Amino acid sequence: MAGLNAAQQEAVEVLAGPLLVLAGAGTGKTRVVTHRIARLIRHGTAPERILAVTFTNKAAGEMAERLAHLLGSGGRFPRGKPRPVIGTFHAQCVRLLRRHAERVGFPRNFVICDRSDQESLARQVLRDLRIPGESMRPGDMLYHISQWKNSGIRPATAILEARSDKEHLAASGYRRYQTALQQRGSMDFDDLLLVTEDLFAQHPEAREQEAAAFDQILVDEYQDTNGCQYRIIRALAQSHRNLCVVGDDDQSIYGWRGADVTHILNFPRDWPDARVVRLEENYRSTGAILEMANRLIAYNRHRHDKVLRPVRPAGMRPRILQWKNDAEEAKETVAEIRRILERGQTQPRDIAILFRTNEQPRLFETELRKARVPYVMLGSQSFFDRKEVRDLVAFLKWIDQPDDEVSLLRIINTPPRGLGSKTVADAVANAVQRGEPLWRVLADPSYQTQLPEAARRGVANLQHLRNEVLQAARSEGLPEAGRTLVRVSHYLDELGRLYDDPQERDARAGSVQEFVNAMAAHAEREESPSLSGFLAEIALAGRELGSEEDRLRSKNAVWLLTLHAAKGLEFPVVYMVGMEDGILPHQRSSDESLQGVDEERRLCYVGVTRAQENLTLSLALERMKWGKPRPTTPSRFLYELTGQAERASDSPQKMKQRGVRARRG
Repeated sequence: MAGLNAAQQEAVEVLAGPLLVLAGAGTGKTRVVTHRIARLIRHGTAPERILAVTFTNKAAGEMAERLAHLLGSGGRFPRGKPRPVIGTFHAQCVRLLRRHAERVGFPRNFVICDRSDQESLARQVLRDLRIPGESMRPGDMLYHISQWKNSGIRPATAILEARSDKEHLAASGYRRYQTALQQRGSMDFDDLLLVTEDLFAQHPEAREQEAAAFDQILVDEYQDTNGCQYRIIRALAQSHRNLCVVGDDDQSIYGWRGADVTHILNFPRDWPDARVVRLEENYRSTGAILEMANRLIAYNRHRHDKVLRPVRPAGMRPRILQWKNDAEEAKETVAEIRRILERGQTQPRDIAILFRTNEQPRLFETELRKARVPYVMLGSQSFFDRKEVRDLVAFLKWIDQPDDEVSLLRIINTPPRGLGSKTVADAVANAVQRGEPLWRVLADPSYQTQLPEAARRGVANLQHLRNEVLQAARSEGLPEAGRTLVRVSHYLDELGRLYDDPQERDARAGSVQEFVNAMAAHAEREESPSLSGFLAEIALAGRELGSEEDRLRSKNAVWLLTLHAAKGLEFPVVYMVGMEDGILPHQRSSDESLQGVDEERRLCYVGVTRAQENLTLSLALERMKWGKPRPTTPSRFLYELTGQAERASDSPQKMKQRGVRARRG
């Protein structure tokens, strides 16, 4: 318990019953969670009967590493020894569904669809419904389906929920999309939660079996739970009631993807005997920054009462700067960053420029390039989005689940093996006519007699490839299976054929090597590594930015990132730009009855509390829209941050007269 403050100690010492830990920004949340798990184990709880649920693989990995250190294992749990179950909601649901999926109509080794697979299915559904592309794109349909799934809405109900024309089109495709997934033995990312909830509702014995596996449950970032996650956790914890949730309602910023802040607000009502512990000592930011953050968030009407108290000195007061236009805002911000770097006391990686929207960074990128200041953007292409990696993933998904038609179609003639577009189109038509998966048709000897000689060799080549990889996985393990796949498929030869540029060819070959490394890392990490386990892991990892954060941290460069992507990060120097009504708060949040402005205020609060030492907020008096300069209105949050909310209707000129500084050159 050494090194914990009084509130942290209280949270660690409560070992039974429901517990709500309100952990403000920078108050040592992860430290409390790991110490509490360690204390449970030292007081006799079997490690394997503790479930800790997080929202990202990165957070789960950090939690496991810290816990292993606390328990004297040197940062890693010994292989073969009992350990707590620590992972994301989705990873826990995958483990659970592998045991029970057949009860709800899915194979035990179901495939987790990635975004490309989803878009292929959605495109086929729209084609079947004869919906033209200008009326509904695959991404639009998937957006609406995901919104419904995150709200627990099934296909039969979606049509009743639809309001706009686009929602009605999406609802008509939802059922077909879901049927197509199930026919392929697949689930998308949202299904992992939805199907788990269905399993618990339809099969109480499965729910009781899963709930009986744990004596203690901890949930991190509880403010980010959606309805499915809330009900799953409640079902697992209701018998023993040993549920600890940790989070901060003031940092609930994901309402647009289904997160419901009322879950953390209503926790004491849901669990009437719950203890509530407030962590308010902030170790991250200076007193001056926290004073501004506390003043801002107090304007939210529905929140748990708490105030961040600084451990650090007061420091420099945050600045509010206004510029003539958005071009000047970018130019002067970058000029100041360059001057800071030239002093040699601050590294580029210590500076972040935070935006509300994805469109804002363009001007800043241009100025950073002109000034030759290195920068990185969080949210650029993921490793798992690269073509060569997607090809290898498709090979493994088909090898693991040969009925996965989407994956088979991606690699059926990659590299070329005599299965051209006409042969494939004929086979697909035959599969549709028979009502069977494509591979079963191609593997049927009677059908193969209809194929040209080259196509028959191609099918035999695929069958040989699959057998070799499965044999390598069984006898020598996942890394050798990966090497066998690359060798037998002649994939590196294909890269040499496709790319003349040696640098691009080497970069893509490097991605192939890194993919095999990922298989080896999974085999090293897991107690019982398997092909399906590896595919599930990378399907979940592809939804996160965690691994990308680590990569960007290694580069000494200024960070450009949205306020949403900045959550969980911290920087000595922060610039929050575009502080204007319509940007922050965003124009879509103007309906206060939907609590939209409250969430935007929480988003602003998240941005402010990323800063450790220096914070600058800026706005432009004019912003270019559709090629024309348009006047702007200062964000109402600027007035709230400075304690002048009653003056939020003032003009920019009056704001300047009251001390908001404008700098030029």
